Amino acid sequence: MSQQATTTTPDIGSILDRAREGYEAVLPAGDRDDLVTEIERTLYEGAPTDEVYQAVLQALTARIEREPAFKRMAADVFRQRYYRQVLGEDLTGFDLDRAYRATFVENLERAVGEELLDERLVERFDLDALADYLEPDRDEAFEYMAMETLYQRYFLKTEQRGEHLELPQAFWMRVAMGLAVGEDDPQRRAEEFYDVLSKLEFTPSTPTLFHSGSTHPQLSSCYLTTVQDSLEDIFDSYKHHAQLSKWSGGLGNDWTNLRSAGALIESTGVESTGVVPFLRISNDVTSAINRSGKRRGAACAYLACWHLDFPAFTDLKRNTGDERRRTPDMNTAAWIPDLFMKRVEAGEEWTLFSPDEVPDLHDLSGSAFEERYREYERQAEAGELRQYERVDAEELWRRTLTRLFETGHPWLTFKDPCNVRSPQDHAGTVHSSNLCTEITLNTSADEHAVCNLGSVNYATHVSEGELDREHLAETIETAMRMLDNVVDLCFYPTDEAERSNMRHRPVGLGTMGFHDALMRLGVPMDSEEAVEATNRWQEFVSYHAVLNSSKLAAERGSYPSYEGSKWDRGLLPQDTVDRLEEERGREIPTDREETLDWYVVREHVAEHGMRNSNTMAIAPTATVSTINGTSPSIEPMYSNLYVKSNMSGDFTVVNDHLVADLQERGLWDEKFRDRLKYHDGSVQEIDAIPDHLQELYRGAFEIDPRHQLRLTAHRQTWIDQSVSHNVFFPSTDGSLLTDVYTTAWELGLKTTYYLRTLGASQIEKSTLEMAEYEGTQRRDGRSADSDSDSGPDPDSGDARSDDEDLCTVEDPTCESCQ
Repeated sequence: MSQQATTTTPDIGSILDRAREGYEAVLPAGDRDDLVTEIERTLYEGAPTDEVYQAVLQALTARIEREPAFKRMAADVFRQRYYRQVLGEDLTGFDLDRAYRATFVENLERAVGEELLDERLVERFDLDALADYLEPDRDEAFEYMAMETLYQRYFLKTEQRGEHLELPQAFWMRVAMGLAVGEDDPQRRAEEFYDVLSKLEFTPSTPTLFHSGSTHPQLSSCYLTTVQDSLEDIFDSYKHHAQLSKWSGGLGNDWTNLRSAGALIESTGVESTGVVPFLRISNDVTSAINRSGKRRGAACAYLACWHLDFPAFTDLKRNTGDERRRTPDMNTAAWIPDLFMKRVEAGEEWTLFSPDEVPDLHDLSGSAFEERYREYERQAEAGELRQYERVDAEELWRRTLTRLFETGHPWLTFKDPCNVRSPQDHAGTVHSSNLCTEITLNTSADEHAVCNLGSVNYATHVSEGELDREHLAETIETAMRMLDNVVDLCFYPTDEAERSNMRHRPVGLGTMGFHDALMRLGVPMDSEEAVEATNRWQEFVSYHAVLNSSKLAAERGSYPSYEGSKWDRGLLPQDTVDRLEEERGREIPTDREETLDWYVVREHVAEHGMRNSNTMAIAPTATVSTINGTSPSIEPMYSNLYVKSNMSGDFTVVNDHLVADLQERGLWDEKFRDRLKYHDGSVQEIDAIPDHLQELYRGAFEIDPRHQLRLTAHRQTWIDQSVSHNVFFPSTDGSLLTDVYTTAWELGLKTTYYLRTLGASQIEKSTLEMAEYEGTQRRDGRSADSDSDSGPDPDSGDARSDDEDLCTVEDPTCESCQ
């Protein structure tokens, strides 16, 4: 189909009339006429078609805060313009339906001809039958922000002229075909996959959506590498990092093996400069890469907290000091063993080592690590080690938390839960997590760990006041098959990545829309009922993820490294929490009671094995949640009214559920909206709101972060990898911050992600009900730099009232997991 729009300028009234179909009560005839007049005033005579549509969109999106229906009207206008662009003319009804299906076939064949898509997409499928199978009406599920995001970054375009080739349902079908092309019956599987995708029941991560069916199908989300302690390997690692970033992979790089500053290099007789200068090079390599032409490279460097360079590592994100020892474009994370947390708790000393003198320490975990660590401390005391330093464990912990509060880094991740609970403990060590902290896979010199992600949408599985478990089970079955297919279809940028993925075949089935689903069911997230829902829902997801991986093993065979794994030894994820308790010698306070017939799963795994070494991981999903029009991942709703910024623009977000409840009570009017804006989207101080609605519609910073950690700890019971957990911290009290992260460790969490903090100007207008959290802070996960290592202090000047450079819930650099 032609990309040239017809020369006839569209009529503003006609555009609006089509968009307001079904919403006449929201935009009655008189208001419609006033809106037409308003839009006409912004245009000049003879304005081109695109400017007319843009003027209509601006008028509608400016009204979203008044009534959520305007975002659906704006989506309709967006689709009108986009259909016109792709089809070459403005069509409706039967003509639109016919052209929609025809252009799917024509543009797919064109994309294959231009070597954008795999030729198997025209060889292995009946394109006309798939065109007939499309459901164009499902386009109406997309809200305006979703359409804009898909248009800007996901729909297939020609390389030379940037012409869009995909209408929304063609996009879903192309993704489905790409994931089904290797199946024995690709036609049937493509239809099955398409239904799950287009109904927004399950969505793969961004790299899969970008590249499925393409000539270079780099479908995997995350890559984990471990850098070895030699100059040759370090620079080989830079090359590998660049190759992995080039194809949209987000990186988690383990740097703990590198010797510390001052360590002796025997071949030259000089002292090493340590880890930090090499991390600066890694920072520059990462920022130089434009991933798939759509976003910058993104990486997270991990370092163990027993490394002599760890104190300097905590300073990498500060905006003061020597720029050559800073990494402004790269994330950092601390890799923390249980022994360190025990030393902090006991007020004891901690010893820092150089890895070249303690070479086996990084590969040990649990009690084996503790025993060896104490032996190295004995050797240090005896003068048998060249380098070491004794520090106060609590002081190092406070310094780390202070830097986390100031800069948002390093993220805190816990080595022993990741390793003690790993299904693959027989195959090596988990040395780090990934870019977004939900992946916990083994890495080595010759294996780059790879994970393939996608998330089921809880919100589309709520029906008649409950979670539709039968529907969810069917979705998980299809999702696991799609994720397993990714392993075989993926283009691997490095041999080490291919070797690892084909040997272990890990996937990460996640969830999104958790808070959306709770609100649909009338369950406050800040409640014990939510803890129970978290536990039981994740148990159900785990049951079917594990069972369906085992079913795929019965059909296709177990993954090659299955023998000796925890699966092979009869251990499921929930069984490993007890093992962590045994290693720590202390209780993990979570409920591990099985409420499903797990004997069925255990017997199936015992008989048929597992297709995938790992089956579950909960990623951030900020971008794919936008496409789905639901709440991201397992996170609480950010606020009831706010502006969300991402790489596609700025968008007003309003809580549809709240608006519907208030409209039902006659409370949603201009005066109320002004009060909601004054309180930054919070309803906690608006007396007209009934108490139960105030509880139901608490935002992210109005729910105790320790309660949110409890939710994740309960879901973590059933998950074989980890959960990307943002900490929303509405305070500047250092002791409270310590309590939050100590709680995370005590609950057995494997990892945490960003620390999100509040803006002072916002809290001054809206006092939280959580009496403990009386401080104020910015939303950007960092405060002004402070030279104090004593932890955040509300009187230290760290809290700033300026709102410039506030960050958003979606971080554009970490979409590889989303």
